[in-house]
Amino acid sequence: MADNDKDGKSFKEQFIDPVAGFGVTFRTMFRKVVTEQYPFEKLPTAPRFHGRHQLNRWPDGLEKCIGCELCAWACPADAIYVEGASNDDANGERFSPGERYGRVYQINYLRCILCGLCIEACPTRALTMTNEYELADNNRQDLIYEKSDLLAPLLPGMEQPPHAMRDGFDEGDYYRGGLSTGPAGGAK
Repeated sequence: MADNDKDGKSFKEQFIDPVAGFGVTFRTMFRKVVTEQYPFEKLPTAPRFHGRHQLNRWPDGLEKCIGCELCAWACPADAIYVEGASNDDANGERFSPGERYGRVYQINYLRCILCGLCIEACPTRALTMTNEYELADNNRQDLIYEKSDLLAPLLPGMEQPPHAMRDGFDEGDYYRGGLSTGPAGGAK
């Protein structure tokens, strides 16, 4: 018991291990400090970064979401709520080219784990993820994004739904990619 003291610790445990632990400190002590100036200088994210969701539109402004609820079923965190409704051509209320549209669409970012399974489940590519990562807030209610918060902005040539499909087009033209990117009412 020559190398053990009264506490039962060996010479190595008493003297060598603490010095070895400080070795990490001594190795990094003289390296250049990397300081992130985050709020003022924002670095670009990776191209395939999973950030805030976005509901996309067709080139004429109609929504791509058909209210199928597949994204909600695929979500492992149960963060998405979708309520579908039928388009009403009789009253001129068409929000998507299909038979249905997403009347209510909510994503709860308090639950969302940004895994991307919802975008994989979407059959019309209506739901995608942007590179926006600043999702913090001081109010829980503001982290539940509604459809109006998630819809892509209207670009030039788009018309705010509800409106009819372009003249001479049917829903198959939208989904097969036959819709031109010009202004509403344009030709193929």
